[in-house]
Amino acid sequence: MIERLTLDGFDPDGCAYGFYGRKGGVSSGYFDSLNMRAGTGDADDAVAENYRRACADLQVAEGNLVYLTQVHGNLCHKISEPISGATQGDALVTSLPGLAVAVLTADCAPVLFSGLKADGSPVVAAAHAGWGGAVKGILESTITAMEEEGARRASIRAAVGPCIGRLSYEVSPEFLAPFLADDPASEAFFTALHTGKYLFDLAGYCQFRLNRAGVRGSILSGRDTYREAEAYFSYRRDTHEGHEAGGRQVSAICIGRS
Repeated sequence: MIERLTLDGFDPDGCAYGFYGRKGGVSSGYFDSLNMRAGTGDADDAVAENYRRACADLQVAEGNLVYLTQVHGNLCHKISEPISGATQGDALVTSLPGLAVAVLTADCAPVLFSGLKADGSPVVAAAHAGWGGAVKGILESTITAMEEEGARRASIRAAVGPCIGRLSYEVSPEFLAPFLADDPASEAFFTALHTGKYLFDLAGYCQFRLNRAGVRGSILSGRDTYREAEAYFSYRRDTHEGHEAGGRQVSAICIGRS
C-alpha cells in the first residue's frame, strides 16, 4: 500500500500534500518499489505505474503531477498548466487547483509550501533543496515566486520532508566555505568531528534559511533517508554501497482535488 507522510502542524487549508517514501509501488529488485525516477535502469512501465499510483493517492488527474529536471540551482517556475519534465529548475509554484507541484529526492530536502492571497485563495509550491540549491537561495526564490503569484509572505508556511540526517551527513572542512561566506551564522549547522571533518544538518539549515526569509514556524519531518533504508531511497547510501543508479521518492502538494 502506498504510504504518504504528512506532518503535524502543516495543515494547508483546501490542499492535499504528501511526502512519499519507497513503499507501495510496483518496481522490483533494487528499485523496490515506489521509484519515481525514469532512465536509471528501472522498467519504464513500472515507473509509469508508480506515477499513476501517486496521482491516484493525491486525487489529481494523470499528467497533473508535475516535476522538473532538477539541477541543484535556484530557479523556480510559476506554472498554470502542466509542463514538460525536461524543464530545468528546482522549484515550482502554482495557484491552479488540481495541479500538483512536486520534487524528486533521495537525500536532498523536499520542501513544500502553502500561502494565501489577499482574497484567501491558496498558492502552493514544492522545492528541491540539496546543499547546493539551499546555499544558492532556492528557498528564497520559491518564496519570492509565491509572492509574485499573489501570496502574502506572512501567510506562507513550509514543511521540510525526509532528507539525509545530521548524523549521516559527514562533510570535509572545505564544504563549509560557501555557507560561511553567505552567513557566518551557518556555522551552527556544522558539528566538528575528531577526524577533522564535520556533520552537516541539512534540514536545520533549510529551516534557518526559511526563518531568515520571514517564514516562521516551519515544520521538520525528523526522518533520515540514509538510515531508513526500508522507507526511503538515498543517494549517499547508494554511493557507499557501490550502486550507480538509484531510485527517487516524490513529494507533492496541490490545491483541492481534480
